[in-house]
This record gives sequence, structure tokens and C-alpha cells, in this order.
Amino acid sequence: MTLVELARQLRPIIEQAVSAALDDATALQSVPLFPTWVIGLEVAKDARYLYGGTLYRCVQAHTTQDGWEPDKTSALWVVVSLEEWPDFVQPTGAHDAYNTGDKVTFNGAHYICTMDGCTWSPEAYPAAWQKQ
Repeated sequence: MTLVELARQLRPIIEQAVSAALDDATALQSVPLFPTWVIGLEVAKDARYLYGGTLYRCVQAHTTQDGWEPDKTSALWVVVSLEEWPDFVQPTGAHDAYNTGDKVTFNGAHYICTMDGCTWSPEAYPAAWQKQ
């Protein structure tokens, strides 16, 4: 067996192990190790995939399909980031709702969520957010 053949055999195992084991900081330093998003994948919650040069984490298990690309479906994917105050993304349900302590930037201001299961913006439901 050649080294190239061995590498091809080991790649899926490495991708699976890396996706589950690394914290976000390490994952962002190891982006090429992650599998590329393609149509027809059965994706588990919290699995990470590379799409368009960006690393995404799955927030709801699903089978990938055309039109559900990570950059188009915030209900299914979030960008892996170390940003302390990421931009507010409107949740579509309980699976991607904000929880107590979550930090966001909304209309240029920083907010911390004060309740679990929050699907409202700081503007729509100010009682659920503490402006910083």
C-alpha cells in the first residue's frame, strides 16, 4: 500500500476524530482537517464542516441538501468563532435559541441574555437582555 492510499483510508477517521475532539480555538487553527460540506451528508448536532473556506458547526441534526448550505441556513449552522460578542442571529426555534449568559452584538451594542430559550432580539424583548 502506498502512502497516498493509506492517507486516503485514514482521512475519514481523522476527520471524525478531529470534529468531535477539538475545542473551537484549536479547531480554527486546524480548519483543513475538517470534512467539506456536500449535499447528502447525515450531519449530527455539533459536527463541524468546512464550507466556502469557513468552518461551521451544526446546531440541528439533518441531512444536507441543496438550498441548505451553511451560509444560507442559520437554523442549521453557525460559524465557528472565538468572537466574544458575535452578531445577533435571529433564532428560528428552541434548537438555536439564546440562553442565560450568551453574549451578542445587536445594532452596534453589546447585550447579555438573561433567560434560557430566548428567541427574541434585544429590541423585540428588552427584558431578556442586559445592555452592557
